[in-house]
Amino acid sequence: MTGFDIDRFCAFALKLGHGGALGIALGSHGPEWVELTLPYDSRLVGDPASGVLASGPIVALMDMAASLAVWQRRGAFHPQATLDLRVDYLRPATPHRAVIGRGECVRVTRNIAFVRGTAHDGDPADPVATVAGTFMLLDAAA
Repeated sequence: MTGFDIDRFCAFALKLGHGGALGIALGSHGPEWVELTLPYDSRLVGDPASGVLASGPIVALMDMAASLAVWQRRGAFHPQATLDLRVDYLRPATPHRAVIGRGECVRVTRNIAFVRGTAHDGDPADPVATVAGTFMLLDAAA
């Protein structure tokens, strides 16, 4: 049992800000990972002729999934800042499909959390994007 209740947190937090505007929802989760879903929305399409979601909402999805994974691993909500989030955009998302973003916290040191993740639109073996990043833990002892 951890002190971070991701279901309760997401029921509140994903209704606000850009997560709420994008319609991002909590999917599955485990002790060190989180999956979020970005539903297809024509307002988020980058090129109307293609029907493909713009990359910005996918980056936002992955930043949120990675950040939540850190809180899952730490077992508590603590302030943190994204230091670096490298996104390798591998292919366009399939039009009219939701994108699922999975973030995993692979290591936590005194000051930094390391994350990785993937985004896909139905087949995890055929990712839309991969990410690797670091978060600064703002509550770390000086």
